[in-house]
Amino acid sequence: MSNKLVLIDGNSIIYRAFFALPLLNNDKGVYTNAVYGFTTMLLRILEEEQPTHILVAFDAGKTTFRHETYKEYKGGRQKTPPELSEQFPLLKEVLDAFSIPHYQLEQYEADDIIGTLSTVEKEDDWNVTVISGDKDLLQLTSDQVTVSLTKKGISEVERYTPAFMKEKMDIAPDQIIDLKALMGDKSDNIPGVPGVGEKTAVKLLKQFGTLEGIYDHIEEVSGKKLKEKLTTYKDEAFLSKDLVTIKRDSPITVEPKELAYGGYDPNQLSGMFKELGFQSLLDRIGGDTTAEGTSEPMKEIDVTILREVTDDIFTGKEALVAEMLGENYHTGTIEGFGISNEKGNYFIPAEVALQSAAFQEWAEQYDNKKMVFDAKKTLVVLLNHGIHIKGIDFDMLLASYLLNPSENNHDIPAISNRLGKTDVLYDEEVYGKGAKQKVPEEQVLAEHIIRKTAALYALEEQMEEKLKANEQLELYKELEMPLALILGEMEHLGVLVDISNLEEMGNGLKQRLQDLEKEIHELAGEPFNLNSPKQLGPILFEKLNLPVIKKTKTGYSTAADVLEQLENEHEIIPKLLLYRQLGKLQSTYIEGLLKVVDPHTNKIHTRFNQALTQTGRLSSMEPNLQNIPIRLEEGRKIRQAFVPAKKGWIMFAADYSQIELRVLAHMANDDKLIRAFQEDLDIHTQTAMDVFHVDKEGVTDSMRRQAKAVNFGIVYGISDYGLSQSLGITRKEAKKFIDRYFESYPGVKSYMDEIIQEAKHQGYVTTLMKRRRYLPDITSRNFNKRSFAERTAMNTPIQGSAADIIKKAMIDLYGRLEEENLNARMLLQVHDELILEAPKEELEKLMEIVPEVMEHTVELHIPLKVDYAYGDSWFDAK
Repeated sequence: MSNKLVLIDGNSIIYRAFFALPLLNNDKGVYTNAVYGFTTMLLRILEEEQPTHILVAFDAGKTTFRHETYKEYKGGRQKTPPELSEQFPLLKEVLDAFSIPHYQLEQYEADDIIGTLSTVEKEDDWNVTVISGDKDLLQLTSDQVTVSLTKKGISEVERYTPAFMKEKMDIAPDQIIDLKALMGDKSDNIPGVPGVGEKTAVKLLKQFGTLEGIYDHIEEVSGKKLKEKLTTYKDEAFLSKDLVTIKRDSPITVEPKELAYGGYDPNQLSGMFKELGFQSLLDRIGGDTTAEGTSEPMKEIDVTILREVTDDIFTGKEALVAEMLGENYHTGTIEGFGISNEKGNYFIPAEVALQSAAFQEWAEQYDNKKMVFDAKKTLVVLLNHGIHIKGIDFDMLLASYLLNPSENNHDIPAISNRLGKTDVLYDEEVYGKGAKQKVPEEQVLAEHIIRKTAALYALEEQMEEKLKANEQLELYKELEMPLALILGEMEHLGVLVDISNLEEMGNGLKQRLQDLEKEIHELAGEPFNLNSPKQLGPILFEKLNLPVIKKTKTGYSTAADVLEQLENEHEIIPKLLLYRQLGKLQSTYIEGLLKVVDPHTNKIHTRFNQALTQTGRLSSMEPNLQNIPIRLEEGRKIRQAFVPAKKGWIMFAADYSQIELRVLAHMANDDKLIRAFQEDLDIHTQTAMDVFHVDKEGVTDSMRRQAKAVNFGIVYGISDYGLSQSLGITRKEAKKFIDRYFESYPGVKSYMDEIIQEAKHQGYVTTLMKRRRYLPDITSRNFNKRSFAERTAMNTPIQGSAADIIKKAMIDLYGRLEEENLNARMLLQVHDELILEAPKEELEKLMEIVPEVMEHTVELHIPLKVDYAYGDSWFDAK
């Protein structure tokens, strides 16, 4: 049986579809006309061509190898309308739903990808169909390659074979290159020979065969004017030939045989079509046409409830779900376990599994590969029962997070629905919501859990293929998966809290608050409730006659930003601000920490959020250790309560110095910024010198403060308005400051401009380790949305790369501690800081290996720098 390879010129077809159809958008306001037109045509292609193999090729960017020859190549093209740009990422999602591969290659065009893949025609049993709106591709036509060109928008195509070309155009396929070389092409800014049209070019080619043939016999060309034009523009003609020649040996990394197509899943597509509003296409795919929100009968699923676990149920590759109610898995109760494999689906009641030697042996075997949802949680809940699970090979939560970082819901039913598997219920449908949650009867519970494990088992390969297609498999396998298990061990271990110290601090704060309250009442001239805006407002703005900054519906605004503007107006204001800060420390942190301390161990077991932030940064909750205020001395002192778990041990903290600025220097490849870090200069002083044009001695504290603000502001895509607010200067002064910064560091400006253009083209940005952040608003017509997306495009690769580096450092350090056979162990990660505890006798070794590992976890253009400290508490390790 012969293979049928269909190659689609993605850029050409989506452009045609966009201009052929009126602007359409779905109920979310997303433009869809180009995607709708492309999809309509795609369905017809699949029906008519019946491909065994298929690929959609896209241009990778505006710059190609052809620009090296001719900078003006395609220079006359109008800018892509934003209404079309924002549909490219959407189209790729639709292709994924069709299970149709798509491909692009830096420095090459879709034509070159298609041209290279079309050479499969030379092998036996291969036929190729190319679909485009671009006549340049006619040069690929052969006995085994048919080129279908769109005409009249996208509703009709014309199929070109060598015979049809001869009949219609009176030339052979390989003469298309010479034809375009003579005629030129205004749309691509290809010069050609001015004044030579299609008729003249065809006549010349019929007479002389090729462009070279024409110039070899230039004296035989009839017509004085034509001969003069050909002679004058000979260089342009041969340049044009180079430009229009499709490269058939591009360095692509995909083989035709890898493009096998087995058809699409109608149910998977129907969800996508509903979201896009393509109601008219639902009937064509034969998928689910029911309205959103209606229920369908669930597919039956076989469940075996085990009262005893035996070795023979395991195959060496299982999906495992450890089911718990509630979010805090440190304190929750396991309701049961689900296991799915090629043998069947098994529900094991919690008490059966946890007392089973066979279950424990299976769980602790590396060779038994396990698919789980949330490896960190699974590790912790089993460690709480004395079982150290090993061999986790797939984590659905992390895979989904990397593929869809902007999604809010990453539980199994949501992921399954997004991937077309709709027979998994949401927990709320089984347990109820909030306080109404209760465990259902065993059969219902078992079926619910098994539907989850079955989805896990079924979707692993598909999700890993998507990660591979996104070049994120290494990020997933080598970074996020190992880190999840390290974080799980850190969470389970916990960090010891000195309860008496914390309570003593709380009592001290209560006294400070009482003293402050008394002082504020004296300054106000009367007692009042400091926490009541209704009572505070009249005191400030009527009795003390302070200027009114803002009013609300209920009276005067006494919000923090208002008080900060009044700080120099009256001595009562600084005391009010301090009262609020200390009050928050007391209620949120002192009392809050005491509430989450494990009463049996006096330890805090925070939960690290590994699948939350779009930049890849870790956060923590219950308690949020990253938000403990450190600007106030009282806030910093809260860290005194975090102490080593054993006597004779110390706390050791190591943090990256200015890691985001160092990543910026690397990514922007700015010579001056790189040199400053290589020479270990004070970067804020250096920036002040460059921006204010003074020598080191001329840098004042104010200059350095402004330079520091702009340095860090650049990382976060700060605007002139944002900088003006930060520094208390006018917007005009702030803009001037930013402009001078970019003049001093042109590499940074170029990087920022390029990353925005890349985001507009791709629809996303990436970190050094290929983490993606999708930016659907990067081409929005709404200025505010677009501006935010542009700032996000600038700062995400920097923040995200810094986050990736810290994560990799944790993995490397964990391995090094094991390799050195040390007792030291990681406890916490807070921003750019790692906190460990260790025996005092290991201190010298830690001082050697911790900075060594952290500074060499990745190699950048500039060195990473790590500062460290140690002491009897986290506070002392500063």
